[in-house]
Amino acid sequence: MTESLADAVEAELVDLSYRLTEPGERECLRCYLLRMIEQFGCDNTHRWTKRWRDLRSPRARGLIRRLVRQGACCCDCEVILNVYPYYPDSGRLRPGQERASPGRSGRAWAGARPRAGARA
Repeated sequence: MTESLADAVEAELVDLSYRLTEPGERECLRCYLLRMIEQFGCDNTHRWTKRWRDLRSPRARGLIRRLVRQGACCCDCEVILNVYPYYPDSGRLRPGQERASPGRSGRAWAGARPRAGARA
């Protein structure tokens, strides 16, 4: 056997990491980010957004720039907080959410800032 056990384990881990973080065939950016942030956390970059773009829409080179204009200044969490702040209440807390914002029936993330031009 020319390959050491360590090399074989490393190759298997690399393959596993790709499979665990690959977007589903029809998984949208929002759903992908929620899943990745819940499973692996946010590293204060657009790491997961870039991975989704590179694998599902590689020609969308301006995606990050457009998301930044919508309030996703620094990371994947900001995409969820500012680009997709409202969606149906699932009855459970979303990744990074401590409690639902008062008066919003749990539809917004706690502490989320409304986007410019959005109604209060």
